[in-house]
Amino acid sequence: MHELPITESILEIAVRHGEQANAARVTDLYLVIGQLSSIVDDSIQFYWDIISRDTICEGATLHFERVPAQLLCLDCGHSYGFDYELSACPICDSTHIKVAAGEEFQLQSIEIETNKEIEP
Repeated sequence: MHELPITESILEIAVRHGEQANAARVTDLYLVIGQLSSIVDDSIQFYWDIISRDTICEGATLHFERVPAQLLCLDCGHSYGFDYELSACPICDSTHIKVAAGEEFQLQSIEIETNKEIEP
């Protein structure tokens, strides 16, 4: 259910930037979402289709890029991927690790269609 306020924030950002750029409409939004985030693409899309109606973002395509999870061993510096279970470093067997990637969530870019003014 937390996808609704997230989607509302995305819409607010897209509308604000679209209006600042004098957009006729926003056509595409590119979202980067880490594998470890609890964001569900289909839920974002579902809410987007509803709340973007009657805005300059109506009909815009959402593009989702998933970032794989990566761990960093703080003892030997080795970076390695994992699925859904934390594991010790495969090089030195240390459990002194931190998440280096996979928790991201950002609106990376917005594409717009501009208003074309007819010159006399």
